[in-house]
Amino acid sequence: MLTPTRHQLILNVLKEKNVVKINELVELTNASESTIRRDLSQLEEEKFLKRIHGGASRLQGKLQEPSMTEKSSKNIQDKKKIAQYASSIVEEGDCIYLDAGSTVTEMIPFLPAKDIVVVTNGLMHVEALLARNITTFLLGGYAKAKTKAIVGRGAIASLENYRFDHCFLGVNGIHPEAGYTTPDQEEAMIKQMALEKSRVTHILADQTKFSEMFFAKITDLNHAAIITNELNIENIEQYKSKTTIKVVTS
Repeated sequence: MLTPTRHQLILNVLKEKNVVKINELVELTNASESTIRRDLSQLEEEKFLKRIHGGASRLQGKLQEPSMTEKSSKNIQDKKKIAQYASSIVEEGDCIYLDAGSTVTEMIPFLPAKDIVVVTNGLMHVEALLARNITTFLLGGYAKAKTKAIVGRGAIASLENYRFDHCFLGVNGIHPEAGYTTPDQEEAMIKQMALEKSRVTHILADQTKFSEMFFAKITDLNHAAIITNELNIENIEQYKSKTTIKVVTS
């Protein structure tokens, strides 16, 4: 089978399945495993797919944005592990910023309830924070229905009034060249500003966010540390050379 034909076959399978394993492609194309690995590397360089451990996945659209309900139902156990570790960083007396992300939401049950202050743009966070008697400030601005986030000029103006010990952000994409990205430029601006107001910033992301790239850039990799669940991804050294990565294994 000619290389262009094999490449097109790989892309056709990805359109149907979103994720494909190397052994499936070997069987489908009658090519060797080393040939398929070279094919996947070339197609990734050409930005047709994303290499994952043992195979490849389809790249998401740059503007594609799942709702908070959709995000909250995915990879729940991984998110809880990441969130529990992130919460352990917070100490009594800290003022922290919680971004309107689904993994960040999972931090709330683990936060120390005594003598901390939380500022957030996440509408879904507020009830859980108040239930734990945590002092909470909600940014003003436009309430975005899909992600339950406060954005816009009002949110930016609100952020001017605060400084944080720690900032915890969710992102849609982590890429060695593009940095941290998200589909919505208004949410990107809020995340970027919160990061700038914080002494330390932590990105909470499971491994599915790596090698993804979305429309609006938040910042470069070296401006925040990453907390993730595992690193079974291709070219991990590209990330490790640019930022600190904490892998939560249990």
